Amino acid sequence: MIVPRHGRSFAFAVVASCAGLWSTSVAAQDFLSFLWGGGYREVVQFSPRHEPRQVIVSFGDRKLYWVYKRGSAISYPIAIPRQQSRWAGVTVVSSKRVNPPWTPTPEMRRENPKLPVHVPGGHPLNPLGVRALYLGASTYRIHGTDAPWTIGTAVSKGCIRMYNEDVLDLYPRVPVGTKVTVTWKRFLS
Repeated sequence: MIVPRHGRSFAFAVVASCAGLWSTSVAAQDFLSFLWGGGYREVVQFSPRHEPRQVIVSFGDRKLYWVYKRGSAISYPIAIPRQQSRWAGVTVVSSKRVNPPWTPTPEMRRENPKLPVHVPGGHPLNPLGVRALYLGASTYRIHGTDAPWTIGTAVSKGCIRMYNEDVLDLYPRVPVGTKVTVTWKRFLS
């Protein structure tokens, strides 16, 4: 079982703050981290046949793997595309954005007319979260989310959603031009 990185510290912070043993600012920070989502990444052994410095997205595992050295990867939980939006292939990170703005496609607006026409970058209700890595010439991205409870589910329209805390960790590791393989193959069970 994977225990969130902040899970134990959060529980301790709550108990300790009640006992007056823990600083209010540390407890508040852990509580905000808990609400924001993230901290579920872990270092895993990975097949040494995969070259370092690439991203492998496994919809089967519901994980994104950053292969940082031969035989090792950092594993991040993700939300995957829903049934009608599934895809697979090899692409590259074509660009990156800090606090990306979001404009729903006409199809998204037909499906949900209540969607806003545009959400500016940095807005707390921006579905792209705090960082986005754009994939090839497609509209698909690896990005954060304003809905951390969706991680681990099949809900997206083709994008790969991550906890904001996790996409903040991944973002500086992955340069533009990085190979991204998206597959349904399972790597770890």
